[in-house]
Amino acid sequence: MKACLARILMLAVLLAPFASPAAAADPATIRIGVLQYGTVSWELDVMQRMGLAEREGVRLEIVPLALKDAASVAIQGGAVDVVVNDWIWVARQRAEGRDFAFVPYSRAIGSVMVRPDAGVRSLADLRGRRLGVAGGALDKSWLLLRAHARRTLGEDAAQLVKPDFGAPPLLNALMLKGELPAVLNFWHYAARLQAAGMRELVGLDEILRSLGVEGDLPMLGWVFREEWAARNRAALEGFLRASARAKQLMRESDAVWEELRPLTRAEDDATLAALRQGFRDGIPGDNQVQAERNARRVFEILANEGGAELVGPATSLPAGTFWHGAAR
Repeated sequence: MKACLARILMLAVLLAPFASPAAAADPATIRIGVLQYGTVSWELDVMQRMGLAEREGVRLEIVPLALKDAASVAIQGGAVDVVVNDWIWVARQRAEGRDFAFVPYSRAIGSVMVRPDAGVRSLADLRGRRLGVAGGALDKSWLLLRAHARRTLGEDAAQLVKPDFGAPPLLNALMLKGELPAVLNFWHYAARLQAAGMRELVGLDEILRSLGVEGDLPMLGWVFREEWAARNRAALEGFLRASARAKQLMRESDAVWEELRPLTRAEDDATLAALRQGFRDGIPGDNQVQAERNARRVFEILANEGGAELVGPATSLPAGTFWHGAAR
């Protein structure tokens, strides 16, 4: 017994130099506000199931939220430390004097999907027809589509089509029933439509290219207060490393997605494959200089389309919107 204990103690001494400082300390807790059934929960599940956050000395406390607006309220009120939001929201907050910052999480937003029997081969073919639109009149996908139509057709999409604003699941259901010829929906709903045989008409990359924006543009990111980040820098950077590792696993391993299947609520293999590919396509690149440059350009476009109702008092992308404190 004493010999066994001695071997255990000796092994601990030998391994001690290789233990990470983060793992040796008590874990720091990060409260993350997450929409119930949202796609962010997939990555967080991988982080927790694989112990990626724990290895960085971070304990994740998941705070489920019912609505997108609840995430904004929760982080402004200090109920959570981190949420996922877009840099447009962060820019408006900074313009109004609040110190929120953004680290890229995903470049996936929405796309226009059409029924194969609708006789639609181009955006112009939707003239005078109904287009289901998720997210409301100030949704960034809709505003970018309006700018795209003006650039390519010389006509605002708001006049070209008859927009029907609605909840994403309802729009999908109406399209599958044949009551809508096309919808502009969030990426994971578009992926489900693709799996059901619908066709992508216009995607984000095509829209951005038509507006003179080339290269990577992450639209969603981890959002937090700079003041909180300064006090919890090691924990935040550990969390971001864990996030990057989770994305790597989700990009490279199909087995990871099999474990995620219940969480995705994919009805069949085709749906799971579409969701998997959509998530992978949305993983942002590493060129943050390019990402910020593109964000500044797109901010001007969105400000022109949405006005103060969307961007508040900001006239350009405020300095510090993209956080530069992450370890490289």
